[in-house]
Amino acid sequence: MNPAQITAFQANSGMSPSATDSVLISLVFATLLLWGAWAIRTAYSGWTEHRLNQRQFLGVVIRFTAMYLALSFVLLS
Repeated sequence: MNPAQITAFQANSGMSPSATDSVLISLVFATLLLWGAWAIRTAYSGWTEHRLNQRQFLGVVIRFTAMYLALSFVLLS
């Protein structure tokens, strides 16, 4: 962005583009962590009640971990 665009952005939003970027990335990660906690907790409940086997439970955990690592690489690099 050129200086005129940055000034216009700050005038209309009240914050700098880098601060907006940080807020949006934080919201994405907070949402991902909340969803991951819910998914792993639900999978754990299913595993303890014998509705899921151990392989399915580990699949949920591995998929969440992979998604977290992929988003970290894409958004933080």
